Amino acid sequence: MTNDAFTDSWVFTWCIVPLLIFVARILDVSIGTLRLIFVSKGYRIYAPILGFFEVLIWLLAIRQILNHIDNPMCYIAFGLGFGVGNYIGIRLEEKLSLGKVMVRVVPKFDTSKLVDSMRHEGFGASLVDIEGMSGKLKMIFSVAKRKDLKVLLGIIQRHNPHAFVTVEDVKTAKEGHFRLASG
Repeated sequence: MTNDAFTDSWVFTWCIVPLLIFVARILDVSIGTLRLIFVSKGYRIYAPILGFFEVLIWLLAIRQILNHIDNPMCYIAFGLGFGVGNYIGIRLEEKLSLGKVMVRVVPKFDTSKLVDSMRHEGFGASLVDIEGMSGKLKMIFSVAKRKDLKVLLGIIQRHNPHAFVTVEDVKTAKEGHFRLASG
């Protein structure tokens, strides 16, 4: 009897239910963001598992909205949870630093110290002759683990601070030279 009084109260309907919807939405959207990233990176095992939990949580949130269809706070909580869930999902993916990246470097001057430093730190570095607007140059290619990207960019900045650098995700990389785990 006391339980029914609480679930019928103003506090439960206008505060607790929207808060639960908000939290559920953060969870399901964060999981969904990670699931999409796992799909794009080819993690075939994790994506379906995450998808299961994503939909389960979403269904629980929708059920509460339908049970409280006349409560506009539920709609606001649903929308806010979606926005915050996207942000948190992206931040989680940044922290996980999954996969590998291709780094292309077009240095402004001599590449020998930069390449030596990259190799000394355990990064692979391949040099290719190119011709740019300012004449003949060397381009450095390196495929690195995404979690090592800050270290690699720091090396580039230290030895060639005005180099043109591009970074893009790599779906698959085999048989390369990758930096060993530090620590």
